[in-house]
Amino acid sequence: MGIYINGGILSAIGRTPLIKLNHLFPASGLEIYAKMELMNPGGSSKDRPALRMIQEAWKEGKIGPGTVVIESSSGNMAISLAMICKYLKMRFISVIDPRTTEFNIRILKASGAEIHYVTEPDPETGEFLPARLKCVQRLLSDIPGSFWPNQYANVNNYMSHYHTTMKEIVEQLPRVDYLFCGVSTCGTIRGCAEYAKGHGLSTKLVAVDSNGSVIFGGNKGERRFPGLGAGIVPPFATTDKIDRIVHVSDWDILIGCRALALKESIMVGASTGGIIAAVKQIKSELTPESVCVIILHDRGERYLDTVYSDAWVESEFGRGITENTIMRWIG
Repeated sequence: MGIYINGGILSAIGRTPLIKLNHLFPASGLEIYAKMELMNPGGSSKDRPALRMIQEAWKEGKIGPGTVVIESSSGNMAISLAMICKYLKMRFISVIDPRTTEFNIRILKASGAEIHYVTEPDPETGEFLPARLKCVQRLLSDIPGSFWPNQYANVNNYMSHYHTTMKEIVEQLPRVDYLFCGVSTCGTIRGCAEYAKGHGLSTKLVAVDSNGSVIFGGNKGERRFPGLGAGIVPPFATTDKIDRIVHVSDWDILIGCRALALKESIMVGASTGGIIAAVKQIKSELTPESVCVIILHDRGERYLDTVYSDAWVESEFGRGITENTIMRWIG
């Protein structure tokens, strides 16, 4: 049975390449490497925690073929769980809200996921996440034998990055001075930070958050892109192992995505665009020749209707974006 929960498409999760970015910020003097999490079979870094949460629940006898798995997710975690549950012959229900892109919804449905929409935010907080979590609880009570991985509080979320992501990076590079991670549930940065500090590494952890997120005490505001930031403080959020917090605007997230595509031919999602913007923001403060690793969290194809749509950009920001705009931004 152990082979069953590790075989097939599941065996392709992890061990992603680490590549050097040669053309972005060439004058910075930094060595910048990209951990290509977008090359996981589900298209994002969420494959790792999704797999570990399901594997551990399976080993503990909490789930098995026929189980109904229910999770609240704006996209990538849901896509990862849909893929894994399909392979393991379990039903998967994804609880989403209006911020979920139509492209992701199509992927979920094609992957066999069932969709439950939450159309109104939580009246107390004005956020969709608490409303989605309440919906999850209703579904759990209505469906006998159902299971909630609970990505927001399941320690296997961040332990997946402890045991795989950071370990792989250290094996792939002799030295890492800075690691840049986007934050939402804070699973990636928590796991990588636990590994770095626990193994006595000198690596400094940089958390990249969006303006309008409250994870690290910011003022709540509009956030156009799901997957970076949060309207509540997630249980995994901690500052004691994080060395630097950088907040980025929606506009810089957008240009960060376009800059990586223009200079390195890599299309990424919004959270990675935020990381590119964070590197730009603090690169002059970093010691020249520092080795920096950035996490490329997911693929850009899922953002063709937003980040990579000139019409959407014009509509949302009231201004266009050109190659000259991007080049001036890069500096």
